[in-house]
Amino acid sequence: GKTIKQKGWAQEDDGAMNVYDFDKTIYKKDSSWAFYFYCLRRQPLLFRYWPRQGWAALRYALRCIDKTRMKQEFYCYFRGVADIEKKAETFWETKRDGIYPWYLAQKEEEDVVVSASPEFLLRPICRELGIGCLIASRVDVKTGKYTGKNCHGAEKVRRFREKFPFAEIDRFYSDSLSDTPLAEMAKESFLVRKGRVEPWKSERT
Repeated sequence: GKTIKQKGWAQEDDGAMNVYDFDKTIYKKDSSWAFYFYCLRRQPLLFRYWPRQGWAALRYALRCIDKTRMKQEFYCYFRGVADIEKKAETFWETKRDGIYPWYLAQKEEEDVVVSASPEFLLRPICRELGIGCLIASRVDVKTGKYTGKNCHGAEKVRRFREKFPFAEIDRFYSDSLSDTPLAEMAKESFLVRKGRVEPWKSERT
């Protein structure tokens, strides 16, 4: 398909590509949690946000708020992290070895990552890996507030189609059945379990 290069990123308006979830798929852990603990170790006073974060987790468990609102309340700690975008870069300098070897062996410039994690957090590592396009949750680095919804489940399909209206997905990879809406769009889909890549159909009921 036709490829448009812009500022080092590729944007495809047709054709096909491989699409990946990020956390526990390409990267061994949940990057949002890993980054939180990375910041907490360096700024222990971030514990002051625990009451607000805990209250949000309880309300989410009781189904009083949705996942976007719960995560937005969790990210309130961003307010206490100085130069958070720079911290995201230094975070990946120490965590790059968490990228699974199977992905490094097959990655391509046209790859697309679609993730629920904050866009600013994944941008440094995606650029370093040469990933063509990143689609992730739009979260304000200063306040933790979302622009739009958490990029999860069916929202991933909406965001993908927003950017690539006509593209086909050759292969899709994720660790979670919550990504079934994207998996069903692909010619082939795979589940990643602790670095093992398996056909998606093996997990379907």
